[in-house]
Amino acid sequence: MTDAPLTVTHTHGERISVDAAGTEILSYVYRPDPEAYESPKPYAHPLRTLAGHLVTGYRPNDHRWHKGVQMTASHLSEQNFWGGNSYIHGQGYQRIPERVGTMRHDGFTAVTTTPERADITENLTWINHTGQHWATETRTLAIHTADTTHSAWTLEWSIDLTNIRGEPLHFGSPTTAGRTMAGYTGLQWRGPRDFTGGQILTPTGPSTDADTMGTPATTTPWIAFTAQHDDHDGHSTLIFDHAPENSAETAIHPSHWFVRSTPIPTVAFSWAFFDEFELPPGDSFHYRYRIVIADGAWDTDHITTYLKNHPW
Repeated sequence: MTDAPLTVTHTHGERISVDAAGTEILSYVYRPDPEAYESPKPYAHPLRTLAGHLVTGYRPNDHRWHKGVQMTASHLSEQNFWGGNSYIHGQGYQRIPERVGTMRHDGFTAVTTTPERADITENLTWINHTGQHWATETRTLAIHTADTTHSAWTLEWSIDLTNIRGEPLHFGSPTTAGRTMAGYTGLQWRGPRDFTGGQILTPTGPSTDADTMGTPATTTPWIAFTAQHDDHDGHSTLIFDHAPENSAETAIHPSHWFVRSTPIPTVAFSWAFFDEFELPPGDSFHYRYRIVIADGAWDTDHITTYLKNHPW
């Protein structure tokens, strides 16, 4: 394995960017978003492979609130920290601006870098539409293993969230609100337009939207998404992987996959797909994930070997 050295640039008040051997592979944007209806929050975009190929989408015309990789909560005690329309049982998706909340960047407690690794620790506050502070979050991002041999690198993303509302917070999804197989919430990736129709892979081989949607992390700890680019020859592959503790008995709620390759390319680590969970006042929960971003069309055997050689 040959590591590409990392360089971190902090444009204060706006973003932290990470370069690997001259390619900007990640930009973490935390400046305030002016569009209130899109649920302003920090996000990671663009993400690129080591070869410089774009693997995230930003404000697509079908869902303007989709922004690269972002932490979301589509249904949280009748507030929407995902952005856009809210699903109401019996009425479908409705434009309800007073349901849309925001995640405020409060500052970084640590930004540490070496040529092999960048670690970012951020404090945030989740605020409902009327300005009430509902939760505090400590978020960590780690960028590492920029491996030129495999032309791949890793983004780890974790969340530690505490209820400061003074009453229980109820985490759900459109499915818990009545829409079949629409359990999106939690950490979400939106792919670029040319990833539409890409190939989904699981530990058992090639799969489909229908076969992967709603599967539990206990039986499918990772999925991958590979697609061919429009503007240049070649493919890219993203591997979405749950940390072991997400499926342990200590996790606040079981996780499931939200996966679509059509009509849009998106994957979410859903923490409340089929059932709501409650977070009592003063209590906290934790989830941890990683996304491997690679050049090329990796198959299941290649992915399995790579993850075995790069354990948590």
